Amino acid sequence: MNGFRIEKDSLGEMQVPADALYGAQTQRAVLNFPVSGQRPYPAFVWSQAMLKRAAAEVNRDLGLLEPELAEAIIQAADEVLAGTWQNQFVVDPFQAGAGTSHNMNVNEVIANRANQILGFALDDPKKPVNPNDHVNMAQSTNDTIPSAIRLGCLWRLPELLAAIDDLADALEAKAVEFDDVVKSGRTHLQDAVPVRLGQEFGAYALAVRNDMERIVTAAERMRRLGIGGTATGTGLNAHDEYHQRMVDKLTELTGHGLRSSGNLFESMQSMADPADFSASMRTLCGTLVRIANDFRMLSSGPATGFDEIRLPAVQPGSSIMPGKVNPVLAEMLNMACFHVQGCDLTVNLAAQAGQLELNVMMPIIAHNLFEMMHVLIGAINAFTTKCVVGITANREKAEGWLAKNAILVTALNPVIGYNNGAAVAKEAMASGKTIKEVVVEKGLLSGEEVDKLIDARKLTEGGIQGIAAAG
Repeated sequence: MNGFRIEKDSLGEMQVPADALYGAQTQRAVLNFPVSGQRPYPAFVWSQAMLKRAAAEVNRDLGLLEPELAEAIIQAADEVLAGTWQNQFVVDPFQAGAGTSHNMNVNEVIANRANQILGFALDDPKKPVNPNDHVNMAQSTNDTIPSAIRLGCLWRLPELLAAIDDLADALEAKAVEFDDVVKSGRTHLQDAVPVRLGQEFGAYALAVRNDMERIVTAAERMRRLGIGGTATGTGLNAHDEYHQRMVDKLTELTGHGLRSSGNLFESMQSMADPADFSASMRTLCGTLVRIANDFRMLSSGPATGFDEIRLPAVQPGSSIMPGKVNPVLAEMLNMACFHVQGCDLTVNLAAQAGQLELNVMMPIIAHNLFEMMHVLIGAINAFTTKCVVGITANREKAEGWLAKNAILVTALNPVIGYNNGAAVAKEAMASGKTIKEVVVEKGLLSGEEVDKLIDARKLTEGGIQGIAAAG
């Protein structure tokens, strides 16, 4: 018994570490679910503690919770919000459905810390603050966990948006820097008409910003709260004013601009809003994987590949080949995005697995959403600062490839016709001659006319070459 104290719950007595702030129900979950060794993300702990803090204020103001107990709960919750007791949240994400163990872990920690604040020892049988009766007053796991999922995602949202915005800014800066580098475009991985390297990077930047807009739109629906529905959405054991007061109090405390879900039954039945938010991050990952793969391809070689851009050399690339440098930040981003896309699949599967009045898969939805945000923030920031900002253009190689591109004959189509153009391209590729040489030899145009029509920079600006634009 040394090093333990006895705590009780509805199933009986449990040995709990003597100095632990959690109690019997948390300890049962620790013993029952030794699955991954992982613990809840700080965002989830923060959001649950915020709910408990707000509830203590609201229930006090409604005359349902003694002011002295409420103040102790508020102080304890504030300490949790500050990260002081993070090591006390110990329940594995893979646990009993709905998140009762998460909820009780928070209830027990805040209750026991509140009792200490009031001057009671952890093993004092007379400690006044009860985790269920006071900290969990007017609440159920079934309305607090979905509300906490939403609040936790909103808490980390500014970090995620800042990371995406920084990436878009860096890509836009490269678009300006590389605007005068004219290179061969490629479609189907085959030579196509010219583009500017800056145009490629400008397109990357806008794609990232479009995905950020999708995330913002999905996050707006995460502001809908169903707190106060308690067990099934009826609001049993909660004051009639509790729901709206909680929405108002949480808006005041968090600054997130929250609103009522409009239907408390829907709020615990449906995980569609979290699934939609997850899907918006998955879409961003699709864009990031595409950009990372383009970077890998454009920097390939360097002796035997495209070698049109150079990525920063941040570490040796081989344990056997001296001098080899790999596109490691692009590879890292790919792996991070694959992981996030897998998390999204889990969220989607879990969101559709609810039955009747409750989705019991909420713990894994919460864990994967917070994992997605955490991994994306870190991966995007590293990719931006250690890769994108240091990219340089290899102008000589880019323009050299373009000079060998027989598809430049496309610019002559309006003058010599498609069929003649195809014949010229075929002969140029077979003979190694330039487009200009073949066109002049065939008597289709003079050398001066070819030079005027095949202005590579002008070709990247669109329009019909050799034909005046309509007025």
